[in-house]
Amino acid sequence: MLEGEVIVMRTGSEPATARSPLRLRLWLSLWGTFWALFGLVAFFLTGRVGWAVACAVLLALTLLDLGVVTYRMRQGARFQPGRDVPPYEPGRSGRSRRRGTDPEDRTKPP
Repeated sequence: MLEGEVIVMRTGSEPATARSPLRLRLWLSLWGTFWALFGLVAFFLTGRVGWAVACAVLLALTLLDLGVVTYRMRQGARFQPGRDVPPYEPGRSGRSRRRGTDPEDRTKPP
């Protein structure tokens, strides 16, 4: 293990308890896009080029976030990582759990 590396433990209840803030992020991105566009137009018309550039950068960031959120929402709720992602280690709760396959072992699990 590398120094400073964080190990994420999985409890096994993630699909049942996970909640995604994507819908909230979508609405916040839309809200930010509206205000950044409004600021860009308003500052450009009043001759404040510096503020207009700042609003243009903010507009680009909100549009980028909007694209990322849309992409992730289209993946769906049942998106799972591919086989190249190693399995999580079992929790330390004392209960026995079936361990995943060794990441170095390229054979299919039983």
